[in-house]
Order: sequence, then C-alpha cells, then structure tokens
Amino acid sequence: MAYRTALCAHDANIAQAAALGQRFLTMVRQRQVEALEQWLADAEASGIKELRNFAQSLRRDYDPVKAALTTEWNNGQTEGQVNRLKMIKRTMFGRAGFELLRNRVLAAA
Repeated sequence: MAYRTALCAHDANIAQAAALGQRFLTMVRQRQVEALEQWLADAEASGIKELRNFAQSLRRDYDPVKAALTTEWNNGQTEGQVNRLKMIKRTMFGRAGFELLRNRVLAAA
C-alpha cells in the first residue's frame, strides 16, 4: 500500500489509473450499474491509452457488461469445470487416447 501511495504521489497518470481502477472494482463488487456510464466516460476521457481501450471494449459489449452488473447469474461454475478438464488434458498430453481421458474425468467426478 505504501508503494502504491508513493507511485501515485510521483506520477499523476498512475494516480488517475489507480483511482479509476478502484472505482471499477467497487462498481463491479457492489453491482453499481448506475455508475457504469460515468466510469466509462471518465476512462475514455483519461489520458491513459490502456484505460481508453478497455472502456471502448466495454462499450462494444455494453449489454452483456450491464447484464453482468444487474443479474445474479454467472458462468463461474462452467468456467471452473472447463478449466479442470483442460488441466487434466494437459497433464495427460502424449500419454494416452480419449478413453483414458474419459475415465480420468469421470473418476474425478
């Protein structure tokens, strides 16, 4: 925390990026959909190229982003299962065929 404070004191762009990042984190965690439009405008108006690009990409996918802030539904469980399957597949790379993979996935479940 002291390092971040020192960086923010040293460079205005870093301070602005940190403030916008903190606002984004709060907005997502607290599901503040009403703050989304203002955050996007502030990020696009910032002099930070990466934040402008991120805000523009969120605007391109505005409806799903807004839905993520307003609904309780997510695909976290699905993503976790896909990640687990990929990990099992990677550990078996070059060792056996589909039958062993199938048995390992079913045995793990």
